[in-house]
Amino acid sequence: MRASGLSYVAGAAMVAATAVSASPVVAQQGQWAPGRTVRVVVPFPPGGASDILARLLTQHISSTTGQNIVIENRPGAGTIVGTEQVAKSTPDGTTLLIMANSFVINASLRSTLSYDPLTSFEHICFLAQSPHVLVVNSKSAIKTFADFAAQAKAKPGEITLAAVGPATTHHIAIEMLKRASGLPLTYVPFPGGGQAITNLIGGHINAVQANHIEVKENLGGDLLGIAVGGRQRLADIPDVPTFAELGFPDVIGLGYFGLVAPGGTPKPAIDLIETHLRTSLAVPEISAKLIAAGLLPEGKTCRAEFTELLKTQHGRYAKAIKEAGIKEK
Repeated sequence: MRASGLSYVAGAAMVAATAVSASPVVAQQGQWAPGRTVRVVVPFPPGGASDILARLLTQHISSTTGQNIVIENRPGAGTIVGTEQVAKSTPDGTTLLIMANSFVINASLRSTLSYDPLTSFEHICFLAQSPHVLVVNSKSAIKTFADFAAQAKAKPGEITLAAVGPATTHHIAIEMLKRASGLPLTYVPFPGGGQAITNLIGGHINAVQANHIEVKENLGGDLLGIAVGGRQRLADIPDVPTFAELGFPDVIGLGYFGLVAPGGTPKPAIDLIETHLRTSLAVPEISAKLIAAGLLPEGKTCRAEFTELLKTQHGRYAKAIKEAGIKEK
């Protein structure tokens, strides 16, 4: 785990240090805001997955079009600070937002939002996903999800499933799984995924729902994956089924990232941005760097399809939050 964490931080620092400004030798073809600077707001601190994603994509777009683009990290209030700033910005294509699950989760957790994630923005593209993996200690008697379910049913309330939380995407995914499967699991919150994994390896809990990047180095060693939360199986654990394959298609066990703009941003600008995003995500070098950072590139779900995806996610999260009685952190 330690080596993986160090390489992740080093990669983030390398990407964050890369300039995103336009090269003066690149023609202006493809710019949607010629002569102006475009701000991409990342509502998280520098160095994380969303920050890496934003910098890789904007660097490529800037270098190929000459469009001047800067990254602005605006963390705070569970991503509300940065999101609200973009919602109130002039809809001219010069202010964009990297959004994550909290984009729609906050609408169900917070009663005082000044924006609506479904109507206050233009939804451009779903960019990448960061799948969760449900893992157990490889030394335990649990070898499959069926084993896990059998133990939970045999010992109601005694089988523990830990994750970072509460009120996080991981916690909500666990509540979704509990209700979809009917399993009497006990959720155990931890300040970070690494601490939960350490306790799992030490035999103090039964299972952990964590990001793939957090468990990847220990899969096949101390940890055994029994379910994947993403939209497809993972290449390094191809025998581990997804929640959907296990019969739970409504469980959202992944982090996802997309790009949105203030509502009313002109369609020609949105069209160009979408084209550049799709092109950049198809570049092998960019895809490889994203995968190394624990992100699976997307880029095929854009505009109306992306809006429909967000509506679906919003409905599923709202239902899970209400049923589990999850409150604002």
